[in-house]
Amino acid sequence: MGATRRVRRLVVGDTVHLWSVRHRHHDQTGEHCAEVLSLLREGTQARLRLVFQAGPGRFTPGAYIPSGGVADDRDHWLNLHKPGVVRRFVDEAEARGILPAANETVELDGWPLFDAICA
Repeated sequence: MGATRRVRRLVVGDTVHLWSVRHRHHDQTGEHCAEVLSLLREGTQARLRLVFQAGPGRFTPGAYIPSGGVADDRDHWLNLHKPGVVRRFVDEAEARGILPAANETVELDGWPLFDAICA
């Protein structure tokens, strides 16, 4: 596993989150790219996957955006490999009450959180 896909630790108060970023494709053509930020609360199976699907006005890594980058057509750009950025996503997910329960895996569109963080 390359350094960009390693599992990292983020401590928020008394909670430790393990997180990683990966790129995925939904088909063999390389279209329908998505960047996925996975958050796992340490000591549980509570996993939140924030999926950033490329689409109109939404950009994921490719020719002009590096690994871990997500951007929109309003000149907002975030690097999902940065702990400070991940902390902002954790805080926003906590504020919205979307962090999963102890043994639950939840996969959500990450763009609404991106919009809130960049506002």
